[in-house]
Amino acid sequence: MYLHLFRFVLPLVITELAYEFGLQVLNGGIVRMPQATATLAAYGLAWGITSLLASTVSQTRQMSMVLVKNRAAYKTTLQCVIGFGGIHALLLASLAFTPVGTWVVDDLHGVDQALGDVVREALSYLLPIPLIVGVTRFYSGLLLRVRRTDVISYAMTAAISMSILSVFLLLSSDVIQSKPILLPLFATYAGALTECSVIFFGYRRFARQTLSEADESNASSEWPPLTRSYALRFYWPLAATIGIQGASRPIINLFVARGMDGTESLAILTIVYALAHLPYGWLNELKNLPAAFQHQDPTAHTIRRFSAMCGLLSFTTMIVMFWTPVRTYLLETLIGVGHDFAVLCHTPLVIFSFFPLAVMIRAHLHGLALRDHRTGAMAPSGPARIIAIITMLNVLTLFDIHGAARGVAALLSGFVIETSVVWWGITRRKYAKYDH
Repeated sequence: MYLHLFRFVLPLVITELAYEFGLQVLNGGIVRMPQATATLAAYGLAWGITSLLASTVSQTRQMSMVLVKNRAAYKTTLQCVIGFGGIHALLLASLAFTPVGTWVVDDLHGVDQALGDVVREALSYLLPIPLIVGVTRFYSGLLLRVRRTDVISYAMTAAISMSILSVFLLLSSDVIQSKPILLPLFATYAGALTECSVIFFGYRRFARQTLSEADESNASSEWPPLTRSYALRFYWPLAATIGIQGASRPIINLFVARGMDGTESLAILTIVYALAHLPYGWLNELKNLPAAFQHQDPTAHTIRRFSAMCGLLSFTTMIVMFWTPVRTYLLETLIGVGHDFAVLCHTPLVIFSFFPLAVMIRAHLHGLALRDHRTGAMAPSGPARIIAIITMLNVLTLFDIHGAARGVAALLSGFVIETSVVWWGITRRKYAKYDH
């Protein structure tokens, strides 16, 4: 059983590591551009807002993996995904082209007009990203249903390769040198479109034929026929939870940007978010295990032990990377930041080391909720996380702590509270199957 779990998770781990490595290359490219700090800060703000919206539609992977069992369910779910992506694109457009964007970016974050103009321009280029992410995740969920995680790994590897290639090809371009914000934007699209193309090809090759024209087992199934209403009831707690999770970074950016060291702190957070996510981000994929192996391990005891081992492995890796001289090599040699800048990254990275302990528990609990269609049990955890982050950000302003360290410490407190609330939601009572 452990071997089956390992074979399922390994391609997803490779996928996540490849993605995070690509971010390091991208940040390294930005660092070597003119106006590096301002570009890092601008892209960090723009991508933080975009990823907040994209993160909600990214949950279409879990929706398609659990709900799509026939062609009718496929069409119903895909229509929902396209609708979500369109709504999110409109929200981004309002931030990029209306006075709402000026208020959110310039006034609320307290940045100067020049930086705000760059952020809003970046947002205008990123309008289609939520839809692309939603469609990609939708089809990757169908591949998870047939346990073709290798295809997902190939897709992300190809995407990262294209992103890295675009960085190297465009780094010396006159257009990029005159407008550095275009470098991360081009790299983002190169990766996103490549991943979507490979995932769709994989779906056509391996998953499409597994969807029957009609659900012949529906009469004896414990689940009702899939309707848009049921899909939305299943999906909205996932979207709300992950959307509120995604709001964490913009909220932290908001508090940090208004400090005396605002631009510098935003640049530091852009670096440490990407670097620290490398050793633990893949733990989120553990939530796919209970649904994928519900027949082989109905009690999820083996999956729980496997998840614990993965979390401890990630925690140990982060200690080696961020508590030893390896940290200096990663920051100053691999990414290429200056020594003084690297020193300011040290404390945030040490704090990040404790994230895997909360993430492994949260991922397992999310997996149980997905398997049993109890997504409503997850809904209270998102608001609890935001309340914890805002509270901690306000408390830490009373102490002489650098803005970036303050933001990461607040994020850790949010993770801990969120995980505790998920545990409470899953265990406090036995939910009915359709209690969304």
